[in-house]
Amino acid sequence: MKVSLQAILTAVLLSAVPLALTQDVSSDVKKTAKDTGTDTKKAATKTGQATEKAADKTGDATKTAATKTGHATKKVATAAGKDTEKAADKTGHETKVVAKDTAKDTDIAAKKTGSAVKKGTVATGHEVKKVGEKTGDAVK
Repeated sequence: MKVSLQAILTAVLLSAVPLALTQDVSSDVKKTAKDTGTDTKKAATKTGQATEKAADKTGDATKTAATKTGHATKKVATAAGKDTEKAADKTGHETKVVAKDTAKDTDIAAKKTGSAVKKGTVATGHEVKKVGEKTGDAVK
């Protein structure tokens, strides 16, 4: 009977080992899951904070860039307006000068044309008189 009691005791001990190991593994899995959850929560918190900081920096950079762009645009528009005004003044002045020169040249051309017409008329009158005298001489 001693052998049987020994066999039973051995069987009980061998059965208890896997049960104990199973409980130990279960405890390890539970602990690992808890640690994973904690680490995930920490990582998510850090990621959220970093994202918030990045968004704030992006917002600030965008505001600064928009302000600088607006300022540069204002400078360019002002300069363009001044340059356009200068060009218009110069164009107006040149137009006035050209108009005066054209008026002088037209006056001179008109005087010369009038003088030439007068000379032509006088010359034509003399020629008509000569022709008339010749015709009168021929009739007599």
